[in-house]
Amino acid sequence: MARKKRDPELEEEIIYVSKSEIKREVQELHKLGMDLAALSPKARQKVPLNEELEAAMLLADKLSKKKESYRRHLNYIAKQLRLASDLEAIKKAMDVIGNKNQQASVILNKLEHTRDQIIELGDEKINELLEQYDNLDRQKLRQLTRLAKKEVEQEKPAKGYRELFQYLKESILKS
Repeated sequence: MARKKRDPELEEEIIYVSKSEIKREVQELHKLGMDLAALSPKARQKVPLNEELEAAMLLADKLSKKKESYRRHLNYIAKQLRLASDLEAIKKAMDVIGNKNQQASVILNKLEHTRDQIIELGDEKINELLEQYDNLDRQKLRQLTRLAKKEVEQEKPAKGYRELFQYLKESILKS
């Protein structure tokens, strides 16, 4: 019997997806659903959810997080995410929400570093900050710096240290 020659153009390309890969995708969607359910309703408004997912999120807010019904409902949310057509938009929105928290902590760390430099360098750093930020008050900065230095030297509670940070935070973040 002669073999028929197969035409490679007519054959469909079969993409094989392993069972493990499918499980990883399901776990990823489950985690995304948990993260969505953990968001406050106000923060969740920034995420583009379809009607089914919005209804599921409202129900998730009502369920007790310690019960089996909540776990099953998270599975339902993951299933709805699998069916969602705009999954990439949802992931991007969640990344933006998560990134804002990281950005805020980076900004606060920079402010703490600036405060420490002000206490260490004194007027030199204050003049540098006044050039960058017009809304800072030189007199108040110098007063808070002296108070913070005195507290550090006398090993007293860091009231001035915290006040200097709060002043920097309020003034710099406004500009």
